[in-house]
Amino acid sequence: MNNEYLLQIKNLSKSFSGVKVLNGVEISVKPGTIHALMGENGAGKSTLMKCLFGIYKQDEGEFYLNGEKFNFTDPKHALEHGVSMVHQELNQVLQRTVVDNVWLGRYPTNGLFVDEKKMLEDTIELFKKIEVDIDPTKNLADLSVSQRQMVEIVKAVSYDAKVIVLDEPTSSLTQNEVDKLFEIMRTLKKQGIGLIYISHKMEEIFEISDYVTVLRDGNYIGTKVTKEIDIDTIIKMMVGRDLKHRFPSKSHTIGEIVLEVKNLSTTYKPRVKNVSFKLKKGEILGLSGLVGSRRTELVEAIFGARKRETGELILNGKLIKNDTTVQAISNGFALITEERRETGIYPVSNITFNSTIANVHNYKGITGLLNGKQMEKDTSKLVRQMKIKTPSNYELIRALSGGNQQKVIIGRWLLLNPDILLMDEPTRGIDVGAKFEIYQLMLDLVSQGKSIIMVSSEMPELLGITDRIGVMSNGRLAGIVDTKSTNQEELFKMTMKYL
Repeated sequence: MNNEYLLQIKNLSKSFSGVKVLNGVEISVKPGTIHALMGENGAGKSTLMKCLFGIYKQDEGEFYLNGEKFNFTDPKHALEHGVSMVHQELNQVLQRTVVDNVWLGRYPTNGLFVDEKKMLEDTIELFKKIEVDIDPTKNLADLSVSQRQMVEIVKAVSYDAKVIVLDEPTSSLTQNEVDKLFEIMRTLKKQGIGLIYISHKMEEIFEISDYVTVLRDGNYIGTKVTKEIDIDTIIKMMVGRDLKHRFPSKSHTIGEIVLEVKNLSTTYKPRVKNVSFKLKKGEILGLSGLVGSRRTELVEAIFGARKRETGELILNGKLIKNDTTVQAISNGFALITEERRETGIYPVSNITFNSTIANVHNYKGITGLLNGKQMEKDTSKLVRQMKIKTPSNYELIRALSGGNQQKVIIGRWLLLNPDILLMDEPTRGIDVGAKFEIYQLMLDLVSQGKSIIMVSSEMPELLGITDRIGVMSNGRLAGIVDTKSTNQEELFKMTMKYL
């Protein structure tokens, strides 16, 4: 096998219960390159990585490391041979120091005792090697998400890794943190390390990668040199058809004011300060701003999930309270939360439970027992309407792709027929095809007279789907602009207004 590659995966296939989830997949990673791996949720990226790290055993196909055939028996075996992975969901011991987390499970010893001095010196040396500036004696709990991610990268390098897999590393980072991560990736690249970069963010792929490999429905579609293709080419490879536009066309009509938010401030830090705006019927109002600008805190305060110190909510000309989430729901509000896995789904419950839980009181009969038949009927209707891909309504929701999980969450609230939907990062971690479907769903909802407040960290998304954009800056509303007459530069300047 070719020695010009650090890692080669050849003709890999894997089936579960007779269903082929990988079919003839290939990827070849050269030293000193960043190789993007793309595909819709459910395309087979996670299964491919699990086969690589020995969690699953492939049915067909071979792995080659530095030209020699191999198979890893487990992730530890992979680490010991220079192949490492930085997961999207960081698995760290937050109450221990950076040094402890880097060397966990393999502390250097001096006789019977752990050699603390050597651990610290080796960690500092590693930090210098990849130009990371973090105090190694700090507890991980005191670091930001991006700093914790950097610690994981340092840990990977400490194993003398030649191939590092990064799974959706920028999903929770600010732009400044993304820039720093990319600096580290370029430093690793210069040192001859090969990086596999898994991401749904098109702009980042073109900024950082050298090659792109695309999977679709478990099949290998192809590998391209990044600078020789464009976004449309990748989208066509991923979804199997042309998406002439990344966003559906708009045709909805915007009506009268349905909601007024007046001088809203929150009680506890981090605080929202004196925010006022108006939301119209049939409108998608975007909320932009840096991470930490209090966009999430604002929608939580509107929904009654965060205590207000001051402020009024006026719905259809009438003052309402929304002091609790129960009041907000009864007033026709719904909240799709930012952290789908932590606050959106019940991971060990099935789709029927997750679809109907917000509306459960309506399924109680005279005896107080739940009407399981009606719950099942409504879930089946949602699965059809939302085009949720699942073998059955009894599938655990955690087994679904991110896009399908998000559809279940949105469908849960639609059963309550809300008038105002608060959607916090509704397409985070979702592939381009599923994003398009959620955008279309949002436009269908506003065409029916619903109104949406949408928080997003992706500028192209805000510019592509909203009618107006409000920009948050350090807890304050810096202003609201019409989407069709603004641009990324203006929005970015507004984010700096109160910093």
